[in-house]
Amino acid sequence: MKPRVYIDTSVIGGYFDDEFSNWSKKFIEQIISGDLIALISDITIDELLDAPKNVQSVLEQILNTKNRELLTTDNECRELADSYILEGAVSEKFYEDALHIAIATIHSASVLTSWNFKHIVNLSRIRQYNSVNIKKGYSFLEIRSPRDIIKEDDYE
Repeated sequence: MKPRVYIDTSVIGGYFDDEFSNWSKKFIEQIISGDLIALISDITIDELLDAPKNVQSVLEQILNTKNRELLTTDNECRELADSYILEGAVSEKFYEDALHIAIATIHSASVLTSWNFKHIVNLSRIRQYNSVNIKKGYSFLEIRSPRDIIKEDDYE
């Protein structure tokens, strides 16, 4: 079974970022080639509405492949995101980050990937998110950067 990987906005924007482009490009190539299933939420799409056209074109490539699932935010997602905030995993100022985690959790993503090392791909926060997940009866969510997900043989 192919891994179902939730992608936040930073991964798509990272395609054109000097620091992250190498790994974002390889990661997205693996989606297009069918090695991975991309999970794209309405939140990710909304966050990219005002992005530069080149970033939007990367999103379009992902949306136009058969190797993707579109996810919608619902009350269960919002309630779980609220729980992350109440438990101190992230502040209310970064509600969308909590919502990304909640959507990936509720839709049983194999892994969530992000370049957001402050609020998402952060060991302390990952532990807090998963603590809430376990308390609420959800599964543990693996959270990694695209660099951690791409195949070993793709490294230069």
